Amino acid sequence: MHGVHPVPAAGGPQPPLSLALRFALREMRGGLKGFYIFIACIALGVAAISGVASVSRALVEGISAEGTTILGGDMSFRLIHRTADDAELAWLRETGEVSRIATLRAMARVAAGGEQTLVELKAVDGAFPLYGEMRLADGEALETALAPRDGIHGAVVEPELLVRLGLEKGDTISLGRATIRIAGTIAAEPDRLSDGINFGPRMIVSDAGLAETELVQPGSLVRWIYRLRLPAGTTATDIERIEAQANERFPLAGWRVQSRANAAPGLQRNIGRLAQFLTLVGLTALVVGGVGVANAVRAYLDAKRPVIATFRCLGADGDFVFRVYLFQILCLAGLGIAAGLVLGMAIPFAAASFLAAVIPVNAVAAIYPAELGLGVVYGGLTALAFALWPLGRAHDVAPSLLFRDDVSAARRMPRLRYVLATLVAVSALAGLAVVLSGDLRISLTYVGATILVFLLLMLIARLIMLVARRLPAPRGAELRLALANIHRPGALTPSVVLSLGLGLSLLVALALIDGNLRRELATTITAEAPSFFFLDVQQGEREAFDALLAREAPGAKIDGAPMLRGRISAVNGVPSDQIVASEGGAWVLRGDRGITYAATKPDNAVLTEGTWWDEDHSGTPLVSFEADAAGDLGLKLGDTITVNVLGRELTATIANFRRVEWESLAINFVMVFSPNTFAGAPHTHLRTLTYADGGGDAREFALLKTLSAQFPTVTAVRVKDAIEQVNSLVEQLAWAIRAAASVTLIASVLVLGGALAAGHRHRVYDAVILKTLGATRARLIKSFALEYAMLGLVTATFAVIAGTLAASFVLVEIMDASFTFLPATAIGAALAALVLTVGFGLIGTWQVLGRKPAPVLRNL
Repeated sequence: MHGVHPVPAAGGPQPPLSLALRFALREMRGGLKGFYIFIACIALGVAAISGVASVSRALVEGISAEGTTILGGDMSFRLIHRTADDAELAWLRETGEVSRIATLRAMARVAAGGEQTLVELKAVDGAFPLYGEMRLADGEALETALAPRDGIHGAVVEPELLVRLGLEKGDTISLGRATIRIAGTIAAEPDRLSDGINFGPRMIVSDAGLAETELVQPGSLVRWIYRLRLPAGTTATDIERIEAQANERFPLAGWRVQSRANAAPGLQRNIGRLAQFLTLVGLTALVVGGVGVANAVRAYLDAKRPVIATFRCLGADGDFVFRVYLFQILCLAGLGIAAGLVLGMAIPFAAASFLAAVIPVNAVAAIYPAELGLGVVYGGLTALAFALWPLGRAHDVAPSLLFRDDVSAARRMPRLRYVLATLVAVSALAGLAVVLSGDLRISLTYVGATILVFLLLMLIARLIMLVARRLPAPRGAELRLALANIHRPGALTPSVVLSLGLGLSLLVALALIDGNLRRELATTITAEAPSFFFLDVQQGEREAFDALLAREAPGAKIDGAPMLRGRISAVNGVPSDQIVASEGGAWVLRGDRGITYAATKPDNAVLTEGTWWDEDHSGTPLVSFEADAAGDLGLKLGDTITVNVLGRELTATIANFRRVEWESLAINFVMVFSPNTFAGAPHTHLRTLTYADGGGDAREFALLKTLSAQFPTVTAVRVKDAIEQVNSLVEQLAWAIRAAASVTLIASVLVLGGALAAGHRHRVYDAVILKTLGATRARLIKSFALEYAMLGLVTATFAVIAGTLAASFVLVEIMDASFTFLPATAIGAALAALVLTVGFGLIGTWQVLGRKPAPVLRNL
């Protein structure tokens, strides 16, 4: 026949791959009908993974590109409590151009009305900024704005401060023991990103203005940052050499050195964590979409069974048939991957404007081949992992199918080689997720949980079918038909349960995590947390300050502790920067930590190992270490910890481990030392005040007014305000999580639609025969609605259980938080499942019921 190529007989020489490809392409000329869901599922998952990876890369590139501006210099040297001494300052000036800034928290007060607020104070010198542009709203130069006029130093502030205190430009405020004039508002602050989380509006003053406030006292919590502008042409290697030279010449300086290459390490870590999490969510969407891939391939091959049988009758063997349809599936997967890559390329550009309002760094939106390649690999492996099994079953379609049509599509296992190929593809997909993840524990947990949930859903689908088959036949025809549809050969039950179960389990888990974090902030923490933290209470003011608190807040609980800050410089003699620790303990070694000393065990401390020292201990300095952090660092009793405080290195032996309840926001420290460790060291005191009845805004503001008038250098942090700031950050994070979760929900909906389309042929036969026997459209719709409702209810129940267990594990084991089951989330998941299954099921059923009986009956 013209245009038809002979198919080699089975058992003969294998035909070339080009022949199978030619057959595959010719058969695809009929269009993509039945594969739109397939392509959409692959495209959605690839877009999610490549898009998230590209956005993360865009942000990291933006931080790197603006490293000098974000950091405020090519290098920065950060000291706590103290300024650089003469030798250190001389060396810094020999190395490059130096700018010094000081940062601290303080109370800004309106003298007339008594209004006040916490501010993030920054004192700058004449060289600031070394890089970037400091812009004021009125265009005035910073140096001019900060200069004294009529003996009053100027300050520039964020507009939020004026709104909070009801001020205008030109008004004066009290800061410490000085009067400061508001000289302008900040339009752009180049190095703002390097300062981390802020709990109040920014205020910038000059060095001379800071000195007049008298806020800087021995032991005050002030960070002194020396920034260097290095000569043009200084390379990354040169910067590493300068850092090594600084640490070699001044081993006891205790400064934290940063370079333009790691201008915002905390932000980069958080971006990496969020990207890792969102990538796993995108991978879940891809796995959910894989169920749609399997459904689409199965339905397509089911419709092609007569064609496959014809191939076999003409002499083709199963291997040739497998290759023909594998080529088709790979071509279609390629279309889905290409569509996903287009979306993935667009996501960084679309996200750039949104991110600019959330993160003060310009994301470098571009096309990143490596990140897009990651999506390609994930998409290709997903297509293979879920398509090989149904393709393998097509290998053994018998030629006799041409002479006796079988609409039951009886299940059978594919040959061993196809089973092994599927396992290899699944293993490669899981291995890639583990290898490319930044946290081995989280990735292994995720992969294991996904596989377990997948297997459980398959088991549950089989159990549902088994129970439906063994239930006694009910009297109602509609219910009897619904149960029969659930367990018959070729039923939609496995597809519906898998497609909805995975997506809903993830949604429930994310909703419970989000809800518990909000609940923790809004109820538990707020109820248990102190009303105020008071910082920088000087040693000479301590007794008078405590007396005022007792007088102005009778009945309130007052706690306190001496307060210093220092860096862990070594553990057991090993420098901290050479210690490789898990993320759970690495945070303790980064930056400076609050430390204290105590003669007796704090009331809220629970020892887990070791004993407390004697009150009059005067021997080797001892330290009590927080138990969880110690476990993450692999510490044991008798190990030594070296801390750098005020440029001095002090070594103490671990005497005990204790449990700390960080969520209480009470006075807690990672390290509590024996008093003899810091004998003679200048320090301030920390105080907390907790109202038994919660206080209330009026009483808290009145207390603030009284305290600020008598102790202007003490900084008061109102815990409610701090929690509002954290809530704002959680809200921003929640939006990203919800957006990622919605991708999984869309994938679930697509897969559900594909599952219903896969069963379309069987529904047509059922509807036509039942209508011929006298069934009305209303009774058929009722029957199908009952079927979908039962499947949706069982699936939602499983999703609530699985999602609850997953959320509990993440909160308790990974985030070290408490977990509470939230019934509203469970009800919401059940309703979502019922609406999706019944809604989409009835839409498909309505189309089926509209088919004319005659054409179908003629082909039976």
